[in-house]
Amino acid sequence: MLLKPSSKHSEQVGELVRRRRLANHLNQRQLAELAGVGMRLVSELERGKSTLRMDAVNRVLWVFGLRLGAIEIPRDIQDDER
Repeated sequence: MLLKPSSKHSEQVGELVRRRRLANHLNQRQLAELAGVGMRLVSELERGKSTLRMDAVNRVLWVFGLRLGAIEIPRDIQDDER
């Protein structure tokens, strides 16, 4: 079984990053510098691009004390989200 990245989840992560960035009065360039990534990655992340490298996304999330992680979900929900 191959699970494809969900654009819905990518968009949620992107929106979280955008909200945290703005709450901390940072522009995309400043966040990129703090995270050690390119500004393009921050922009794509905030737009919900679903094919970004997890390690790069985690570098951005780390700035806010967050990281990606696996969350176990009930089987019936898994089937609905494919």
